[in-house]
Amino acid sequence: MTSPFRFKNVPKFKAPKLGGGLFKHPLFTRLNKITNIKLPKTGIKLFKKDPFGNFIMLKSALMSFFGVITYYKFNIINKLKITGMEHLMNLPSQNVLFISNHETYYADVIAMFHVFGSVKMKFKDINVPIYTLFPRVNSYYVAAEETMVKSGILPKLYSYAGAITVRRSWRQAGTDIKGNSDIKAPSKIKKALEDGWVITFPQGTTKEGAPIRKGAAHLIKTYSPVVVPVRISGFKNAFDKRGIYPKRTGVKLGLDFMAPVQFAPDDSLEHIHNTIRRYILPESSFEEQKNSHNEEDE
Repeated sequence: MTSPFRFKNVPKFKAPKLGGGLFKHPLFTRLNKITNIKLPKTGIKLFKKDPFGNFIMLKSALMSFFGVITYYKFNIINKLKITGMEHLMNLPSQNVLFISNHETYYADVIAMFHVFGSVKMKFKDINVPIYTLFPRVNSYYVAAEETMVKSGILPKLYSYAGAITVRRSWRQAGTDIKGNSDIKAPSKIKKALEDGWVITFPQGTTKEGAPIRKGAAHLIKTYSPVVVPVRISGFKNAFDKRGIYPKRTGVKLGLDFMAPVQFAPDDSLEHIHNTIRRYILPESSFEEQKNSHNEEDE
């Protein structure tokens, strides 16, 4: 039913444009330009997820938070000396594997994440903490499932910030065991490599002198990533085993990034494994493990 009230010949009202008509004053012209400004894109969509189903916006916020509250551990109460950051500047954005020795559960990874965020902004050190507000969200690290999932709320938050949780087949709850390997682990790490950078600790434990396990060599042989060897030092003296609470202050921490290595497709598993051991272990430990390995083969 149409309305009986009709108004003919009534001009439609049009809102005046700023900068035209009565609004020719320079102030309105300036306002008109301001209102046309478009904010730059952040690159992070509100509901976008990483390959493991974690919301990237939340992950970024957590990484920024942990970066801000841990900055003092590496640059104020202790001094972290970083060498080799130049090797990270031109790395590809995906399929990069960092292999490192291991001294604490979390401080090792957090320190590397600080470096990754700084490199993202093309800084050559971590002296300007503004990088903590813009973390490199496509960064991941391999961690034991029991450590990250079954140890309280803080490890779970750390886990959300980039952990690839795997079930260890040789150690559980602090004791050595013999179990089946985690068959899902390689596919998880493959997902992470396809998305960005991955940190792995081939020793699989913070125990000093632990052997280098062949899992990392298998990953390198299968997925052919760019490999960046890393040597850390001083962390076990500065922090508790978990790497959360400072144990001492004034400790000289070391983080040495070595030149990237690209293994050839025909390199043997044994060659890759021995190369990893040379990079990660001190010379004396390497010789000891090499001798024991040869005895096992005999």
